[in-house]
Amino acid sequence: MADVRASPSQAGTADARRTIRWDVPLAVAAGGAIGSLARYGLAVALPATPGEFPWATLLANVGGCLLIGALMAALTEAGRPHRLLRPFFGIGVLGGFTTLSTYVVEVIDAGAAGAPGVVVLYGVGTVVAALLAVAMGLILTRAALRPHIRRRKPS
Repeated sequence: MADVRASPSQAGTADARRTIRWDVPLAVAAGGAIGSLARYGLAVALPATPGEFPWATLLANVGGCLLIGALMAALTEAGRPHRLLRPFFGIGVLGGFTTLSTYVVEVIDAGAAGAPGVVVLYGVGTVVAALLAVAMGLILTRAALRPHIRRRKPS
């Protein structure tokens, strides 16, 4: 997080100023707040008790994975995206929206509530659906962007 910068006259000397760059952590924090609030809203809209199928968390994780695939495809296809886009959206918003901890707790709670079907279907289904969602986000976004991207000349 610390960034050591020196003016041209100070380059290579021990007098280089030490500055801290706060833009990336602030972008992640702001995005994380937005993503977490969105996931909370989804959990309020689709509540589940232990043993019931946790649709809100499944939708957050699979939807977030679809969006992270789309975001990564868009950023890699873009010429020079703003350097804060990935920290804000990828780590912040989508990191706050998706949740591994809630997923694990819900699998454990379903087992404790005597719902082995939910444990297997939700436990395995989430992982498979999330991986497929990332792939679909990448594939669909690249296909959608392909006609709009100028062909780069080989070097």
